Amino acid sequence: MSPKLWRKAGPGEPDVELFTSRADFDAALAQFAAPGRVAVVMTMGALHDGHASLIRAARARVGAKGLVTVTVFVNPLQFGAGEDLERYPRTLDADLEVAAAAGADIVFAPPVGEVYGSGEPSVRMAAGPMGEGYEGASRPGHFDGVLTVVAKLLHLTRPDFAFFGEKDAQQLAVIRRMALDLDFPVEIVGAPTVREADGLALSSRNRYLSAPERSTALTLSRALFAGRDAGRDAGRQAAPEHSGPGGSGNPGGSENPGSPGGLPLVASPQAVRTAARAALDEAAALEPPLALDYLALVDPSDFTEVADDHTGEAVLAVAAKVGTTRLIDNVRLWFGAA
Repeated sequence: MSPKLWRKAGPGEPDVELFTSRADFDAALAQFAAPGRVAVVMTMGALHDGHASLIRAARARVGAKGLVTVTVFVNPLQFGAGEDLERYPRTLDADLEVAAAAGADIVFAPPVGEVYGSGEPSVRMAAGPMGEGYEGASRPGHFDGVLTVVAKLLHLTRPDFAFFGEKDAQQLAVIRRMALDLDFPVEIVGAPTVREADGLALSSRNRYLSAPERSTALTLSRALFAGRDAGRDAGRQAAPEHSGPGGSGNPGGSENPGSPGGLPLVASPQAVRTAARAALDEAAALEPPLALDYLALVDPSDFTEVADDHTGEAVLAVAAKVGTTRLIDNVRLWFGAA
């Protein structure tokens, strides 16, 4: 069985195989002689450095003898009325180059009919209470669509590991809960958010931003870093460093090796919320303005707001519109002693 298309990576790098039909893709998996394990990175295409980091992490996890599949599928079920399904960027040729350079073996890019047959599925996954707030409130039905396609693609790709970016924090949380609650035989792996040099989280939608809109959009990451640093200042458990490389204007240098997972170690949920909210309030007066959707400090296990005496991991998440472009971002924090 031969692939639909071969795409050559850079000099000395491996080829990547593209499949668009389920039958051909399934036959390719059947030919994989399983000397190692299988990983999948699910995307909607328009691949950037954030996706490449997921593919590299998947390759590192399964090793040279493992198999890394990248799915490219713009899932109509997760787009609501008035959202950007039709204009969502579709750049398959460029995606193949990114996937190959990052170490993927296969790109599976099926058309809608290969995934959903002749029409939308009558039976779908439901995200339940975890999918009703925040992104779920702003985009009703979004997570039901996400979980439906993720469940289908997990069945089709049959991975040991599935890699998702931490930038989509609520999505990662509901996927992990689905895999746990429904006994999917896969490890869901979260990978850190990749940022541009100015702190803006990488997103396929960043290309929609004009120069003035991008300037305003930077407020999202700045507000998150301001919240992180204020929480740290409220009860210092480490030497002061907010004026150095880990300051509020710089995404780097924010980790504390003494906290679990190297998360920033902070002390006060109230201080985190107050500082982040202040930065976002100022952004509402910019031109163009930032239109805040939500700011939330949540427990990543169930995506509910944490109390002011919370200890353990939390996610400070934000969503806003700049012009017609909706953006999300978050930082992970650790409250209390390491």
